[in-house]
Amino acid sequence: MFKKFTITDKLLILSAILSLVFAELSWFKGEKEAAIFVGLWVPSILGFGIYLKLISTKSND
Repeated sequence: MFKKFTITDKLLILSAILSLVFAELSWFKGEKEAAIFVGLWVPSILGFGIYLKLISTKSND
């Protein structure tokens, strides 16, 4: 499955995972507002990745 991923895909997934981990660490350290703020980055990063995929497949047609 990961063989089909480009380097951009891997970087976007890595950034989403790191954002999630950082948000959870912030939450358990008691920084709840910062954790919610960073936690909202995860769907935004993944949505941006989907957008990039759609654009790249559309330009290849």
